[in-house]
Amino acid sequence: MKTLKSMRLHIGIFGKTNVGKSSFLNRITNQNISIVSEVAGTTTDVVEKSMELLPIGPVTFLDTAGLDDKTELSQKRIEKTLKIINRIDLAVIVCDTRGLDDYEHDLIKKLDELKIPYIIVVNKCDTGKPANIIENAMYTSVKTDKDLIFKFKDAIVKILPDDYVNPPKIAGDLVPPKNTVILVIPIDKEAPKGRIILPQVQTLRDLLDSDCIVCSVKESELKDAINNLKTPPALVITDSQAFKKVNEIVPENISLTSFSILFARLKGDLDEFVKGANSIENLQDGDRVLILESCTHHAIEDDIGRVKIPALLKQKTGKNLVIENYSGHDFPEIKGYKLIIHCGACMTNRREILSRIIIANENNVPITNYGIVISYCLGILPRAVNIFGH
Repeated sequence: MKTLKSMRLHIGIFGKTNVGKSSFLNRITNQNISIVSEVAGTTTDVVEKSMELLPIGPVTFLDTAGLDDKTELSQKRIEKTLKIINRIDLAVIVCDTRGLDDYEHDLIKKLDELKIPYIIVVNKCDTGKPANIIENAMYTSVKTDKDLIFKFKDAIVKILPDDYVNPPKIAGDLVPPKNTVILVIPIDKEAPKGRIILPQVQTLRDLLDSDCIVCSVKESELKDAINNLKTPPALVITDSQAFKKVNEIVPENISLTSFSILFARLKGDLDEFVKGANSIENLQDGDRVLILESCTHHAIEDDIGRVKIPALLKQKTGKNLVIENYSGHDFPEIKGYKLIIHCGACMTNRREILSRIIIANENNVPITNYGIVISYCLGILPRAVNIFGH
């Protein structure tokens, strides 16, 4: 239960009102998570439930409002339901024996566009014969099917995303076991008191799991750390905000990258983000740039997304750019922007970032990542991505 939400398989439950979505979730979780009623539109906001679904592992279910909700504020509820698609790894479409109609077909079209796998569950089969046969659907009754959970687990296993079955490494695949990796962790205004930030913790654990030798230092002790080693480190990983100083200290024969670039590869598409950064040279006066964060936090005076990156961009381009910030899971309207710069995405799952990349591509808006932009503006992007074969 302590698994981070960003590392869980996100499963969205969709369907029209009163087809049994909430009953399905309650049955799978064996808890009364969602209110169940014969009154249409009982589920108004998205209901989230995290659990361990063995043998699949940690998952988060998202129960949504009915796609055909005709209650007051229904349009806003449906919009919120459809936005959830950008956050999920897998969809469950629940219908009753009447089968699918335009609501579900529109949803399936959207899922196909975003390359999100889905399971169709035909519920209420105890009340009558299905109107038609849906290929590969799961026929059941939430009320009477004793094997419902086993059937559902089996259906999930068959369509699980490969990167969930075989989760990629953060950095452990970049250096051989027993080699030394130095992590440069600045202790500045953005460092939480008494601990280090999540990407650094996850990278450290990944390297230890990969049998690497890990040394953690502040940037002020980096030179001493390198000199004290009998053998040069195989890799130095730095917080992006110390990139310039660290690049000057680390000899050219030692590989160098950042936590944010590692997470650009882990959570998104490194090639796409590098391509997006290269579009910075095309920015002109008055162009709008969107800086996008997955989570909300109180900005500090030297905030990376609101102060440091805007300053670097304006210094690099020499242009009078219009820079706007947006935080949260919802993806804003992006037409009119010339560039999107995404955070490291440590607090969200990979599917949400991939969905955002797809939407950006559809709108011909380049998209990149904090760490990649910082290294580009400092002129060290080629070195920072060299270890990935770029």
